Amino acid sequence: MTIRVLIADDQAMVRAGFAALLSAQPDIEVVGDANDGVEAVTRTAELRPDVVLMDVRMPNLDGLGAAKRILSAPVERRPRVLMLTTFDIDDYVYEALRMGASGFLLKDAPPDDLISAVRIVAEGEALLAPSVTRRLIEEFFSARQQRLVRSSELDALTDREEEVLRLIARGMSNTEIAAELYVSEQTVKTHVGKIFAKLGLRDRAQAVICAYETGLVTAGDPRSEG
Repeated sequence: MTIRVLIADDQAMVRAGFAALLSAQPDIEVVGDANDGVEAVTRTAELRPDVVLMDVRMPNLDGLGAAKRILSAPVERRPRVLMLTTFDIDDYVYEALRMGASGFLLKDAPPDDLISAVRIVAEGEALLAPSVTRRLIEEFFSARQQRLVRSSELDALTDREEEVLRLIARGMSNTEIAAELYVSEQTVKTHVGKIFAKLGLRDRAQAVICAYETGLVTAGDPRSEG
């Protein structure tokens, strides 16, 4: 299946470069682009891409506002949104993940990372740059001097499901979690599915945010380090 991609960035050279790179892939088609957030929303509705590459900072309507509008569409018309940023620590990115964006990628990431990211997101997985995910969230909470107490939302989870959620918050894949817990990957997938259903989560990006916001994992907690 061909992955349909829309590129939203206010720099023409960035759009052209990303388009050339992605269009060279046999399984990816760049169906259009946008130079600001308003155009991104309009073009997404018109072209119905599978994945939208969304620059965080754009004129008229920034990437966060555009992502919010796009992700509020009915599920059957809702694409995956991958945020692009020049900063690895960014409050805008945090808010985008909370709203349901599938992840973020640094704009200076290697070309192969961009191609891989589009494929991962298109398959329904969340993309969180492992090296910066924990720093992103810890910076967010530390700057606000927030330390949340355990939420009653977690009462819906079993002890093993809490353990799996904590490992997801460390940025671990299902394969890595299976190895950590000495269980099969299918067992982990089952746990993940139940966690998402019980907590109303869309993907792993929201799961990481949830783990911190419910107090399951806290900034500075050594158990959250990957």
